[in-house]
Amino acid sequence: MWEIFVAIVLGLVEGLTEFAPVSSTGHMIIVDDLLFKSNELFGSEIANAFKVVIQLGSILAVAIIFWKRILDLLGLRKMKSVERKSGNRLSLLKIFVGLVPAGIFGVLFEGYIDEHLFSVKTVAIGLLIGAFLMIAADKVKPRIKTATVDDITYKQAIGVGLIQCLSLWPGFSRSGSTISGGVLLGMSYRAAADFTFIMAIPIMAGATLLKIIKYWSFFTPDVLPFFIAGFISAFIFALICIRFFLKLIEKIKLTPFAIYRIVLAAIILFIYL
Repeated sequence: MWEIFVAIVLGLVEGLTEFAPVSSTGHMIIVDDLLFKSNELFGSEIANAFKVVIQLGSILAVAIIFWKRILDLLGLRKMKSVERKSGNRLSLLKIFVGLVPAGIFGVLFEGYIDEHLFSVKTVAIGLLIGAFLMIAADKVKPRIKTATVDDITYKQAIGVGLIQCLSLWPGFSRSGSTISGGVLLGMSYRAAADFTFIMAIPIMAGATLLKIIKYWSFFTPDVLPFFIAGFISAFIFALICIRFFLKLIEKIKLTPFAIYRIVLAAIILFIYL
């Protein structure tokens, strides 16, 4: 039963933090250390396989929330006459343009990042710098040129893609960097958030698929209940978090999340350094 409890808690942390601009990596450092490493049943490889499973639960949640948008992008949904008259539509090409920069940098520097940047100190640095970027986005308040995700330009898409490269630094947060970047480029908070979540589906799904292949040998019957509990937990809590966040972001903006990140960075540094 303890293993199932651990799975649910870690799934909860993944679901609540993966898409909020607070860094799931920073939270996992604390919770993983308190719950995962205290249990000898789970070696590092099984732990890595489990993290792939719960991330898959989060991806499924965001895919369900944006399922109509995904069908539109793939040309599998018949648009209503009102939608056809609305003009601009988000396209797969804009999503691709937004993904290319981080994809290239991720492939080129994956080994270096895994070897040198996954430490308590670097995650805390990522939390702090990301927090300052979010505060800057709120303070600068550029004129909103893009009210909805359908109005995003190619220039904005490539700009968000370049800023997303910052999220390769552990603790920076993909959603924190891209939403902040989108706002600084003239998007509304909701447009930037929608674009962030839609972009996350292919990039996270691709990375997760590669990891599943890598750790496939660890998907054994004895750990399946543990994996399934984590997957369901991550899916449910990601579903709740994303819906809540999309309703909240226009009202409270990014600064409250930035303050939370600063506090979290201080806690991590106090505990582990």
